[in-house]
Amino acid sequence: MKPYLAAALQMTSKPNLMENLLEAEERIDLAVRRGAELVCLPENFSFMGLEEEKMAQAAAIAEKSEQFLRTMAQRYQVTLLGGGFPVPTASGDKVCNTALLIAPNGEELTRYHKVHLFDVDLPDGNTYCESSTVMAGNELPKIYASETFGNLGLSVCYDVRFPELYRHLSKAGADVLFVPAAFTAYTGKDHWQVLLQARAIENTCYVIAPAQAGNHYGLRHTHGHAMIIDPWGTVLSDAGSDQEMAIAEINPDCLHQVRRQMPSLQHRIFV
Repeated sequence: MKPYLAAALQMTSKPNLMENLLEAEERIDLAVRRGAELVCLPENFSFMGLEEEKMAQAAAIAEKSEQFLRTMAQRYQVTLLGGGFPVPTASGDKVCNTALLIAPNGEELTRYHKVHLFDVDLPDGNTYCESSTVMAGNELPKIYASETFGNLGLSVCYDVRFPELYRHLSKAGADVLFVPAAFTAYTGKDHWQVLLQARAIENTCYVIAPAQAGNHYGLRHTHGHAMIIDPWGTVLSDAGSDQEMAIAEINPDCLHQVRRQMPSLQHRIFV
């Protein structure tokens, strides 16, 4: 592992697949121009609309999203995370919310099906029932060990509220935790940053969290504030509510220094 620049991109995805992919490419291009070698797209980067619209287009969204990620990784010679898009199940009645990590040669490195589904009634009047169309994954995410970028652990959005998933990743050797999200504006203002910092601090890992921001359709508003956080919990970069990305250096010296100063992972009793 060497020092490198990572970018957590921020988008306002809409119910239009091709427009979203064009926007994503613009963001990727800008990140690469700024020197990023690891580029991360948020949850729902390729489509964000009503559940019935998503299901009607799920096969096309899955095919175009995966093709897009492979093409962009090769074109820009970066490692690219697609933070979440629907992939139809074998039966076709539901989808898996799938995060996919792609190498610069276009090959798949690892994928993860989101385990924790967002079924919540919020006080702002919005109701979310992800499980109505999404089948929860049944496996914990695996670590992808990269000589260049360190040990990478995947998660998606609502997972961030379940610390046991990240403890699993840190126990498996994670150095960097991905948290691509479409966090609601209502919950994000109170919980987004503090949850990300907690996951970084308790696991002494970097956290890279690309995000959706703004109004997508109807009453669907997301919080934004894509972030990169270091293992001490310091916010290295915050995209705010309307900027294109958070970008920061991932430095193994910082990682090792924090783990020497605060060796909490070595002090675990219940594992």
